[in-house]
Amino acid sequence: MSSEFLVSLLGERLVNSEKAEVDVQSLGTRVSLVGLFFGCSLNGPCKQFNGSLCDFYGRFKKSSEHKDKLEIVFISSDQEQKHWQDFVQEMPWPALPFKDRHKKMKLWNKYKVTSIPSLVFVDAANGKVVCRNGLLVVRDDPKGLEFPWGPKPFVEVVAGPLLRNNRQTTDSSSLEGHYVGVYFSAHWCPPCRSLTRVLVESYRTIKESGHKFEIVFVSADRSEESFKQYFSEMPWLAVPYSDEARRSRLNRLYGIQGIPTLILLDTEGHVVTRQGRVEVLNDPECRLFPWHPRPVLELNESNAVQLHEGPCLVLFVDAEEEGELEPAKELIQPIAEKLMAKYKAKEEETPLLFFVAGEDDMTDSLRDYTNLPEAAPLLTILDMSARAKYVRDVEEITPSVVEQFVGEFLADKLKPEPI
Repeated sequence: MSSEFLVSLLGERLVNSEKAEVDVQSLGTRVSLVGLFFGCSLNGPCKQFNGSLCDFYGRFKKSSEHKDKLEIVFISSDQEQKHWQDFVQEMPWPALPFKDRHKKMKLWNKYKVTSIPSLVFVDAANGKVVCRNGLLVVRDDPKGLEFPWGPKPFVEVVAGPLLRNNRQTTDSSSLEGHYVGVYFSAHWCPPCRSLTRVLVESYRTIKESGHKFEIVFVSADRSEESFKQYFSEMPWLAVPYSDEARRSRLNRLYGIQGIPTLILLDTEGHVVTRQGRVEVLNDPECRLFPWHPRPVLELNESNAVQLHEGPCLVLFVDAEEEGELEPAKELIQPIAEKLMAKYKAKEEETPLLFFVAGEDDMTDSLRDYTNLPEAAPLLTILDMSARAKYVRDVEEITPSVVEQFVGEFLADKLKPEPI
């Protein structure tokens, strides 16, 4: 029954523009898909998107055969109740109550929302993401004909001719049996340009080591001209710039929120990692290709971006040399592996990333930024997007201490301290 699950996700009551309460239990008995609209009344793009979403919702509720199966719920980051109230009055769907801050934060984290406006479609029965990039659904499928907008296989979405930079084309079926890097990038973005330079070398290295590997560039350039200029530097394939629908469907398939993004697929078209950018920069010799997720990472300059993608357990230790981090890694590895396996079996993303951190400038600045005590070893969970931290300062860190800490965090039993 999706009612019980929805109540655990959203709480028992929502509010609507008439200030009336909406019972989540009864909502769960009819809807199969919930669109979580993350936004803020003071944000221009959110206000603009709200207008398009109202039109989309109105059409869907009037003419779709699935009109009763969808509900949208607004989840706001507003700090002022008055602003929030005025915004909710423009909406024909319910919202999470203003005062329910804890619930809001949990939803922002669970669905890894990093920019607004954001519309995430989730299965009402279990909360699994059906489509992360609802903004593109509203733009590309205005009549809602493709409901429920679930993921299609990569081969189906990429199907069609692909370009080489010598103007020759090849069919997407030539990717069969290959590892594929789907590369979302644009010439106007400096981090994209510097990643492309590194990626050209990685591409050659991987090909030379005998792997069947191909990259498909999905451009976010602002004109055909700049696409051509940028693509001329690339030795791999690209979706034609003119095929805007296919580029958009690939963005939607992988819920792209920012560029550069490099997604690695195995030979069956399943995602190996979404962190291709970090992996390529971290492993210039491509020794670990195809970069299956590792349970525990050593914190460094290039993977530190992952600290902003959701809650991270960071074990700080007294280590200045490379090898000194190994014992710390071995301590938390089994716990991380168990958690990864558990969520993989549920086909869900792991709710916690694991890091060990030694002593260097970056670790120092992270401690300063998050206002952590000087102690080492120090066991923490840092949740940057919620600006929250959890600290377990004990004499000796053992596997059972770590396991208990992780268990209590996931069961929501720990009290956060502000960062």
